[in-house]
Amino acid sequence: MDVALVQYINRLCRHLAITPARLHPHEVYLDPGDAADPRVASLLNVPMESLRLRFALLQSLNNSLESFFLPLVELRQTLTYQNSIAVLLCEAKGLIFYDTKVTVMNRVLNATVQRTADHAAPEITLDPLEIVGGEIRSSENTYLCQAARQLSCVPSSQLCVKLASGGDPTYAFNIRFTGEEVHGTSGSFRHFLWQVCKELQSSALSLLLLCPSAAANRNKGKYILTPCPISYAEEQLLHFFGQLLGIAIRADVPLPLDLLGSFWKGLVGECLDPEQDLQEADVLTYNYIKKFENTSDETELEALCAEISSLHHSGESPDSPSRPCCTFTYVTMMGDEVELCQGGRSLTVSWENKDMYARAVRSLRLRELQNKECMTAVRAGLASIIPLQLLTFLKVCINTLFSSRLAHTMYQVGLMETDQHIEFFWIALEMFTQEELCKFIKFACNQERIPFTCPCKDGGPDTAHVPPYPMKIAPPDGAAGQPDSRYIRVETCMFMVKLPQYTSLDVMLEKLRYAIHYREDPLSG
Repeated sequence: MDVALVQYINRLCRHLAITPARLHPHEVYLDPGDAADPRVASLLNVPMESLRLRFALLQSLNNSLESFFLPLVELRQTLTYQNSIAVLLCEAKGLIFYDTKVTVMNRVLNATVQRTADHAAPEITLDPLEIVGGEIRSSENTYLCQAARQLSCVPSSQLCVKLASGGDPTYAFNIRFTGEEVHGTSGSFRHFLWQVCKELQSSALSLLLLCPSAAANRNKGKYILTPCPISYAEEQLLHFFGQLLGIAIRADVPLPLDLLGSFWKGLVGECLDPEQDLQEADVLTYNYIKKFENTSDETELEALCAEISSLHHSGESPDSPSRPCCTFTYVTMMGDEVELCQGGRSLTVSWENKDMYARAVRSLRLRELQNKECMTAVRAGLASIIPLQLLTFLKVCINTLFSSRLAHTMYQVGLMETDQHIEFFWIALEMFTQEELCKFIKFACNQERIPFTCPCKDGGPDTAHVPPYPMKIAPPDGAAGQPDSRYIRVETCMFMVKLPQYTSLDVMLEKLRYAIHYREDPLSG
């Protein structure tokens, strides 16, 4: 219920354009319309006086965290000391307001600026002619490799700049394109980051690998770090990749990277879920393991081994030549067959050791997903730009950073944020998964990412820190037909969503999911 109250306060403060610290407890209110959100419905039977007192307690907690407590906490100890304050803080992440998390992170980032105003920004020169017709002929010609070579001798301290704000912000480095005249630094810098992300998710570079689940039409287009031994040159590129992640955080530029959740967990030091993360990354291996774990007798196991042997042309059991067998081997994500234990090729899977075999296959895949060698290089690069302690705090707030990205929204033709169907719209977006939110952005403005900064609050000028293309919500064209029978339409060039006045949250969820999942279907209308 405390977590539900925090989520509701986040939404209320966004509506009022203030921070929770400035919200007086007597301004907290609930009405039956808020029951549309099942998470808030649990609060409706709480006496209003109790609810306001509970908010005052949470407000005091957050004020203490923001003012003096968090700067004193050693956040790197979450994996070392299981009873540390940092661990307790992670367990209580749902009690921390969104604004508290962002304020602390921004304060840390601005306190760790190392390049002062009297130091000129490093400058690199990129040759667009190395990429002809959109095709990269050699990995050495990519923007990533060109930039990595030129910045290899620049101290990382010169890349640690203050957070981007209004106007033409200060970036970690400036970019010149050979033979092109570019005014300002924002356009060329953003284009560089977009091109680098495109290169990383292409065959031009081998640092990222399409997740195996894509072969089963699950998590299509999602990438993981390539799980194979790396050379010194690849290690340097991974280090630079980590630096770019930190640079993008300071520059407040969203990167169009479609990385699986297991990558972000590894980046912030969170343990992988042996069930969920394996299923997300490699559903075929997950189902393969489950078949062995769920066999009920030796006859069923023998039939399973026969099926696998026929698919993989395996040999016969040395003990019984007429019986097909499976051995303690499995194929890596790179397609190489490896032994799961010493002498695994000569060890046959039997009823007695089938569970051991399933655990060995799962362990192989999880080691490949963790990919400690590559992840260490990426984390080292990121840590050279933002403090390593902040990674733990990012883990605390990573799930809430996306919820208010679209807060700076313009309402057209008399619409207001307090309208019932607008409330349904925001509640529906907050209930979406990360993948669904990304699909909604693509549906609404036909671009990979939008800047995820919020309007300045507490009286600050809106023009100082807002997305360049705020989303607009407008009524649908025409007035014919029942609202629940109409579909959501958009004008992508204007980032305008034309939203019918749906009568319930369920209808809003249904229509939004239909729009984002069938936007590329030519027969969907």
